[in-house]
Amino acid sequence: MHQITFYQRFEADILSGKKTITIRDKSEKDFIPETKVEALTHEEGRAFGFLKILSVEPIQINFLNDSHAQQENMSLIELKSTIQSIYPNTQQLFIIAFQLYSSIDLE
Repeated sequence: MHQITFYQRFEADILSGKKTITIRDKSEKDFIPETKVEALTHEEGRAFGFLKILSVEPIQINFLNDSHAQQENMSLIELKSTIQSIYPNTQQLFIIAFQLYSSIDLE
């Protein structure tokens, strides 16, 4: 099964359904719609859920808008700042839309 990692600070938003997209560079664009992937924390590699990939669409950073920011559960200024800190000097990005398939019960 394929995996996708997220910074721990995004875990609660993903599990609550507030974060429904992730924006990645070309090295992570090969997810296939309608497949299930395991979601892990970037820092620890701890699994916290399974996501269904809905779509993968190319976008230039200049075309990110308030709708994208809302799907990331942040403001547009926060979104662009976060993207630029993770992918400096990268203009071509990919929006990976997903829905939570199931969480992993840690108890």
